[in-house]
This record gives sequence, C-alpha cells and structure tokens, in this order.
Amino acid sequence: MPEIPGSIWQRPDMLAALRARDIGRVLHLVRQYAGVSQTSIGSMIGMSQGKVSGIMSGSQQVTALEVFERIADGMDMPDAARLALGLAPRTAPAPVIPSRDDYHRHAPSFSAPSRSVESVQRGEDETTVRRREFVGLAGAALFGAVVADSTPAAEPASGVEDLAAALTEYPPPASGVPELAPLAAAVAQAKQDYQACRYGEVLTALPALLRSLRAACTALDGDDQLKAHALSAEAYHVAASIMLKQEDKGLAWLAADRSVQAAQLSESPLMIGSSARIITHALMDGGHHRAAAGNAGTAAQRMDADLTRPSEDELSVYGALLLRGAIAAAQHGNRHTAAELLDEAEQAGRRLGHEGNHMWTAFGSNNVLCHRVNTALVMGDAGTAIEYARRVNIDALPINERKATLLLDTARAFLMWSKHDRVLHILRAAEQIAPEEITGRPATLRLVRDLLATAPITVRREAHEFADALGVST
Repeated sequence: MPEIPGSIWQRPDMLAALRARDIGRVLHLVRQYAGVSQTSIGSMIGMSQGKVSGIMSGSQQVTALEVFERIADGMDMPDAARLALGLAPRTAPAPVIPSRDDYHRHAPSFSAPSRSVESVQRGEDETTVRRREFVGLAGAALFGAVVADSTPAAEPASGVEDLAAALTEYPPPASGVPELAPLAAAVAQAKQDYQACRYGEVLTALPALLRSLRAACTALDGDDQLKAHALSAEAYHVAASIMLKQEDKGLAWLAADRSVQAAQLSESPLMIGSSARIITHALMDGGHHRAAAGNAGTAAQRMDADLTRPSEDELSVYGALLLRGAIAAAQHGNRHTAAELLDEAEQAGRRLGHEGNHMWTAFGSNNVLCHRVNTALVMGDAGTAIEYARRVNIDALPINERKATLLLDTARAFLMWSKHDRVLHILRAAEQIAPEEITGRPATLRLVRDLLATAPITVRREAHEFADALGVST
C-alpha cells in the first residue's frame, strides 16, 4: 500500500481543500504531490477506481460523515488534517480533572460525548447524531479559522500573494548587508528550478530572495552594487516568467519592468539584452505584438553592432532575442519578418555550434526549430509545425521547460489536424517530463478541455480518464 508523505497535509492548498470539505480537490492534491494513482487511492479508502474518478471529476460528491471518516482513516490523515476536515482527532487529549475553582471553566468539555450517548438512548439514529456533530464541529473550525489571529508562522500566504507583496514593498526592508555569493547561488537555483518546471519551489523561494536582493542593492556600492543589480534583473526575470505562465498579466508586467530597470542599473549590456527578452514576452502577452517585435528587434540590433567577436553568452542572448522577435512578428501577422528573424537566429545557432544554456537561454539550433514550430502554429499552419517538430532532437534540448513547450505546441498542431490520439499521447509524455507544466498552467488545461470537447469515441474514454486525473471537466 503506498504511503502519503505527512508534509502534504500541511500544504496551504491542501488545508484549504480540507476546510472546504472538497474531497475531489483533496484527492487531486494527493495524486499530484504523492504520485498516487486513482486505483491506489481507491484501495486506501475502500472505493473503486471509477468512484474515485467520479469524485475527482466532480460528478459525485462526498456528503456522508462515514465516508469522510473512511477517507481520513484510509489516508492516515494526521489530527491537524482531520480537524481541518471537521472530524474528531484520533488521539484524544488526556482528560483534565478540574480543580474546584476551575470546575465551571472545564465542565463544558465533558458535555459533547454524553450528548451523543443520550441522544442515541432517546432513540435517535446514531448516524444522524454524528452527522449533526460533524456539521457543528466543521462550523466551529471554520469560524475559528476566520477569527483566528493571523500570523506568518500559523499558515504561509500563497506563493503568488507573497510574491506580489515582495514586488511592491517600498522602502526596502531593513536588514544587514547580504553577501553576494549566497544570493548568486540562490538566483541560479531559482533559474534551474524554473527551467526544470518546478514552479512551486520557485514561487516559494522568490519572495525572500527578491527582498534580500533589494536590500543588497541599497546597502552595497561600487562593483558589488552593480553585481547586485544584475542578480536582481535575473530574479525579476524569473518572477515575470512564472507570472506569464499563470496568466497574471499585472504581476508579470510589474516583474518584467523591474527586471529591465535592474538591468539598466547594472550597466551590463549583456544583462540589458537579456532583460529585453522578458519585457518583449510581457508585451506579447498583453497583445502588443508590434511593440514587442520592435523591442526585440532593437535590442538584437544593438547587440549585433558589438558582436565582432562574440562570447557564447552574447551569441545566446542575441539569438534568443531574435527568436522572441520572430514569435512577436508571427503574432502580429508579419510572416516575412518572422521568417527573416528565424533565419538570423539559425545563423547564430550555427556560430554557437552546440546546444547550450548560456545566460539561461537554452539557445541552440534545436531551440530555433522549436520556435519554427511555434511560429507555424501561430500562423495556422499545423502541417508545417508538425514537420518542424519531427526534425527536433528533443533529447538535445537542455531544459525540461523547452521540451514541454515543444510537446504542447506539437499537441496543439495535431489537434488542429484532428489527430486526437496523438494529442493524448503527447500530453501524457509532457506530463512525465514536466508535471507542473501540465497541471498548473491555465493554457494547458484549456488544451485538455479542447481535446475533451472534440475527441471521437475511439479516444474519448482515455481522454476523460486523463482529464479526470488533472481535475479538468468540460
């Protein structure tokens, strides 16, 4: 029998689902964070896989107290989770024998159990009594949660809300002078986690990292301050990228603008060029495709003027800017400009000579092919997109985020071709490579809904099973 790590029950999203008594959401979170299949969950809680699937999809609801208790017992929920769900703890506290002076203060704690016994003795159904007490306990737990004194130690804020606070706090928080070496390591870790599609870990780490970087930029001077600004530009770049995936346009734009400002303060042409990529992406996300293409093109031209003997970092940033500009041009409907920029990026990839991840760009000839897939898809040419996708050596791509993006673009192309079985297989492959890219992105979940809405009978059952596992319904 698989075990569920105890840390899962302490997660804010899990506690919220338990307090809402949303068992479907609870099961989704167990599956997501523990990697437990629907069949295994059913074995734990004494249900068929079909019943578990129905609860997760929302077609069946859990309302009976006995079922709540069976689920809690089967999953070995700790007492904190049971209380959040509105159930009595398994380990009841030792009875307190009150002193004469404390008698009235302690007496009510003994009344609840006797009420159940007395009610049953009067002929009431025991299940009815227990259900009524469950509702009362749940109400009390909910009221306690609402009126409780909220402190950071009690329950952390959601990652997005904490990031929003970190992006908008002024003046900088007072603290000692942070050391640059640990900050550089933390920024590198955030970049690595993002490219590995560990978005939850990135969101957890970013708020404190941004605050420390802001303090460093304020307290340091000279070359150290310039380095702190460069690190800030990269950290804000990651923050903007995460928010773009979450489709939070406001925070994405704010973080992208912070990245550009920090890059300018760093006085590093390389960092200024790198930050131009994220502001271009933010412009594209806001529908400003012409401005995005112009921004990327200008930044690339500025770098090209200095690329007589470019380093690998410079070639990679230059090539990545061309790719970003090509996507923006395609979204603006400018097929000719998009093709020109892609060809220039291909030349830069040949000059680089290998698949690299310099300056966190994942730039190389295979990445250029990935962008050819995307531009063809944007312009409605599914056949060309698929042909380009077949030429990509996905194993040569250096980061999972790029692999997952390629797979999702290819799935969209096959959906345009009504090849639903291939869409499903590709989505399953993407989930194996980058689970959070599938479960945590609104755009991906919309793709799954499109698959459900149009799937023929031959793949409908499998498509629904896959969607149920993700918590997606039509």
